Amino acid sequence: MAKFPWSPDTDVLRRVTANHRLLRPGTLMARNYARGGSHPTTWRGFRVDGPLPGARFDHHVAGDRRGVLYASGSLQTCVAKVFQGSRVIDRFAADRCLAASVWRNRSACSISRGTGRPAPAPARQSPPVRVRGLKRGPVRSTRRTPNVEGIWYPSSMHGGHPAVVLFERAEPALASIPDVDIPLSHPGLLPDLVRTAESLGYLLR
Repeated sequence: MAKFPWSPDTDVLRRVTANHRLLRPGTLMARNYARGGSHPTTWRGFRVDGPLPGARFDHHVAGDRRGVLYASGSLQTCVAKVFQGSRVIDRFAADRCLAASVWRNRSACSISRGTGRPAPAPARQSPPVRVRGLKRGPVRSTRRTPNVEGIWYPSSMHGGHPAVVLFERAEPALASIPDVDIPLSHPGLLPDLVRTAESLGYLLR
């Protein structure tokens, strides 16, 4: 896997030419989240604990209240990310839910765009991916991002399908009520989850 020979500081990353795109109103964003378990949250809740070892775009810094929300326009991408460790889609654990909302903010949200399309990879493996013009390196390097509202990137857990991480600056623009918010155990989701498990090579419980 390609890595940085060193960890660039923030000033170095700020000199990299930004590759921006707009998260326009009407863009569908979905999220797989837990209403129960050890760390319950809501469909629009930003995680302020971090950075986590496996979340390479966490930008948390000690002493600052920073938040992240990972999402995608695809159920498969959401599921691939959440259950990558066990490769078992558990429909009942931690009262997991699927929420989806159309981006309705009046002005488009400017986010940094990662480039490249990694090949499909097994769980626990992350092939190279380019972020802001730099190849993916150690997690500590890709967390040092300038002030942007989020990052649009190809998911390494689902063959490069688009995913997005939003930072706390984008929180006021989220809808107050989701278009869809149902538990993974909902019978109407079962056919989609069966197809998702087969396509990812995951088990379904």
